[in-house]
Order: sequence, then structure tokens, then C-alpha cells
Amino acid sequence: MDSDIPQAFQQELTCLICLNYLVDPVTIGCGHSFCRPCLYLSWEGAEAPAKCPTCRAETSQQTHFKTSILLKNMVSYVRQASLCQFLSSEEHLCGTHKETKKIFCEEDKNLLCGLCSKSQEHETHKHSSIEGAAEDYREKLLKQMSSLWEKIQETKRNLNEERIIISLWKDYVTVRSMMIRFVYRQMNPDLHEEENQQVDRLRKEGKKILQKLKVNEATMIQKWKHLREVYEELMKMCHKPDVEMLQDLGDILTRSESVQLRMPQAVRPELNGGPITGLIDRLSRYRVEISFSNEICNHNSMLFDDLRSLKAIGGHQEATVNSQRYNSFASRGTQVFTSGEHYWELDVDDSCSWALGVCRDPWIRKNGPLIKSEEAFLLVCVKEDNNESFFSTAPVVCQYIQKPLGRVGVFLDFNTGSLSFFNVATSSLMWSFPPGSFNFPLRPFFFTSGA
Repeated sequence: MDSDIPQAFQQELTCLICLNYLVDPVTIGCGHSFCRPCLYLSWEGAEAPAKCPTCRAETSQQTHFKTSILLKNMVSYVRQASLCQFLSSEEHLCGTHKETKKIFCEEDKNLLCGLCSKSQEHETHKHSSIEGAAEDYREKLLKQMSSLWEKIQETKRNLNEERIIISLWKDYVTVRSMMIRFVYRQMNPDLHEEENQQVDRLRKEGKKILQKLKVNEATMIQKWKHLREVYEELMKMCHKPDVEMLQDLGDILTRSESVQLRMPQAVRPELNGGPITGLIDRLSRYRVEISFSNEICNHNSMLFDDLRSLKAIGGHQEATVNSQRYNSFASRGTQVFTSGEHYWELDVDDSCSWALGVCRDPWIRKNGPLIKSEEAFLLVCVKEDNNESFFSTAPVVCQYIQKPLGRVGVFLDFNTGSLSFFNVATSSLMWSFPPGSFNFPLRPFFFTSGA
């Protein structure tokens, strides 16, 4: 702290976490002010609702606080006063010319007096005032910190997604193995060897994907640590006095940019469904022609409540089936099924996002969510950017399957209370609701959202 500046005034401009002058100051709901990076780090991993680090008052853990311009300007004023006091001391005068060093050499990162800056050694170098250089570089450091923080949060989100998948992966592969066995015994119980080959191939593929997920998890952890180390290094640099900061910069800005390259992404696992011999021929025996009516067209219609806040694999980006950019419609089949076996196909090639299957009768509402998710047995495709995510309902579960090209087959078996979805082009299973899933009247359902 500076002796010529009143202590009470200095305290008002001091971060209550790091005890240095405020850097990019923000004021939270209770009125206390902190450096933005200090506040972010103190809240990282904290349980909601967040609390003030000083008075422990609960506050909104938001990350879009506006910089306090008044506090920032006051800190800048104090820094300048401190710098003038530092430069005017006799021990920091130019040893050659006995003048105050007021100029910063960008090339050599040295402090120069006016005469030194015009010497043959420095005349071709880029110069600026020390005050201007310090302010400029501190802003560059803060800009890099802002970018780094976004990358840190992105890596954390991806890491959380990966860990959720890893924790569920073995059970997911086991469930799919059981589905394959059920469908084989339902469709063609004589293909024991093919059934065993399918299950064996699935388990081997599942192990390879699990290993890939774990390797990627380790890569993300290492990246997160590296990003955070550089972030903290930038923060310490920002807190240094102006002259010390300018002379210690080194290559920190270059390293900060470099560490943000080659960001690891969450693995999107995809299990390949093997073809089931004679599947489509077998299903064709139960083919019915489905006609749809009572179509609802709506730019803003939500499929059901779960998709209002559905988050892709535990991540933070909302994955809604439709948005205002798309025209969407939902339709019900005119038939009501209460018994027997029924098979139909629907083409999904032209749909951006879609959902198909069956729902309980009576079916949908025109206001609010279209259907109740616990009474709908659907396979849902959600498109985000260039990626498709698949979900099944009742309950909502993420599916790691191949994207179907063309038609999806739906087989409803009231005898067992089961429902299965098939990729017609590859004659393979996509998902199956187990026996005993329902015992009430059902109608076919189709929802689509096209660009």
C-alpha cells in the first residue's frame, strides 16, 4: 500500500479476497466488491446459492457482473499516483542522464528516460509512456483471462459430460445386450449364433469406447489444470505494481493464447447396431398403415416438460427439440391400439429434429407441453448445430446410437407390453422398451421440426 494515500481510501479499493488493489472490480448484491477473477475462483465448485466471501450473505452466483467503472477509475488513479511516487525517487532516476524514467521500451521491456529513448540503441524501438503501457497490458491480461475462464468452464462442462457417460456406460451396454437378446427371441428365436455374436460384438465395442472415454477424461483433467495454472499466473501478474508487471511480462500473453488451442472435446460415443437377419420381413407381417390427423403446427410448441430443460448428457447447453427458427408439427394416429402386434415406418430424413413412437390416449394438448412425458414412449432426435443427440422417454435417457438414414420402424407388441424402434436401412435395433412397459390404450405419435 502507498504511504501518501489515506489508508481508509486504500481499503475501499482493496479486494477483500486477495488484499490487493481491485482488478476488474465487481460489486455483488450485498454491496461488497472484489476482483472479478478472485470472485470467480472463490465460487468455483461452491454449492448454490453462492455466498459473499466476506459477510456470507447469499447472492446470485452469476458470471455476467458488470465492471464497476467508478471503482476501476479510482484504482487507476491510485496506481498512477503510486507510479509517480515510485519513479520520482532518486534511486530510480536514469543513471546516465539523471532524468526520470517515464518511457517503456516495448522491445526490451525496459524503463527509459527521454534521452535514452532517442539514443541509437533504442530509437528504432516502439515506445510508450509507462502509465499508458501499464494500462494497455493490464487490459490485455484481463482480456486473456476472460477468454481463459470461458475455456476453463467449457472444459469443466465437457469433463462432467464425460464422467456421467463413464459412470453409466457399463450399465448402458448391459441393457442394450438384454434388448438385443429380447428382440432376437421375439423376432427370430432360432438365430442363437447370430444373437451371441451381436452381444459379443457389442460388449467388445463397449469396452473400447469406455477406454477411449477414460483416456479423454484424463486429457481433459490435464488441460483444465493447465488452463487454471495460466489463469492464476495472469491474475498474479495483474496484481503487481505497474513497473514490476511491465518488466515481468515475458511471454505470458503468448503462452496464454497457446494453451487455449487444441481444446479436448467430449467423446460422443456411438454404438453400431448389427443387422438382424430377416428382421424387416418378419416385421412386415404386422405392418399397418398409419394415418395421422389433428396436426398441430406451432413455432413455439414444446414436446413435453422434460425437454424444456433437457441438458445434453448432463451438460449446460439446453437441447430443445424445436426453436423459433423452425416450423414444427405434432400429429397423432387415427388408430387407437389396445391389443395385438403392429408395425409401421416413418421417414425422418427431412426432419431437423423429431420424435416418434406412441402416447397414451387421450393424446395431446394445444396449450403448454404437447404430452406428458411419462405417458409417451418415444425415440427423440435433437439436432444442435451439426450434431444429433438421441433420447428415449419414460424416463428421458440419452441413447448412443447411429443416426438412421431414411425410415425408422416402430413395432408395438401389446402381448408383451413392449415397444421397439428399428433402423430400416441397416435392419438393426435402435431402442426397445422392455416387456410390461404399458397396459393402456396407445396412439401413434409423430413430432417433427424442419429447417
